[in-house]
Amino acid sequence: MRRHIRLAILTSVVALASIPAFAQKKTTLYDNLGGKKAIVAVVDEFVGRVAADNRINSFFKQTASDPKRLASFKEKLVDQICEASGGPCKYKGKNMKAAHSGMGISGGDFNALVEDLVSALDKFKVAEQDKKTLLGVLGPMKGNIVEK
Repeated sequence: MRRHIRLAILTSVVALASIPAFAQKKTTLYDNLGGKKAIVAVVDEFVGRVAADNRINSFFKQTASDPKRLASFKEKLVDQICEASGGPCKYKGKNMKAAHSGMGISGGDFNALVEDLVSALDKFKVAEQDKKTLLGVLGPMKGNIVEK
């Protein structure tokens, strides 16, 4: 009987060891990005790039000039990316259509914003596949943001 129990345990250990690591624990995009701390760093870099981008910074002048509004904006952006990437955060801001209504954002403006995000992700050496996945999750928001 003991022999059968040892054999069963040994067989189980060998079977578990043969399962690839990625199959044992699925990682999320959130994990790949480095979690919330890394997302905060990317958002800080991204917001700085947007503030310096003369193509689109006019859309953010009121937010950038008020420290409380800027902090709230960054927090919502972190929560949005965190949630979209499979993390534990919950975005509690307005939906994208309501948040951007009447701003007159064009496709070119949206593309400039995406370029700034990609540059921020590149600074932190985010893997190409993870960038594509994140942009694929965020990209569908374009239809609710672009008005012209």
